[in-house]
Amino acid sequence: MKFTKEQKKDFLMALQQEMPFGKYQGRKLIDLPGHYLAWFNRQGFPDNKLGRQMALVFELDHNGLLSELRKKIKRAKDD
Repeated sequence: MKFTKEQKKDFLMALQQEMPFGKYQGRKLIDLPGHYLAWFNRQGFPDNKLGRQMALVFELDHNGLLSELRKKIKRAKDD
């Protein structure tokens, strides 16, 4: 499957989006604890762009992909 530049941009924006409210306000979605994302998954994500971004990050975390993404993003920043 090929992704468009726009889809890649949206994906990276989701990872870098800051949580605008709550206990983890100001943290990037990629850095939210798994238990917090799981709670939202059970309760329901907000019905907006932020909710879709949180759901994406939850799925990445749930499938064990976030730690590798964190490493790749850190390496990219260090280069």
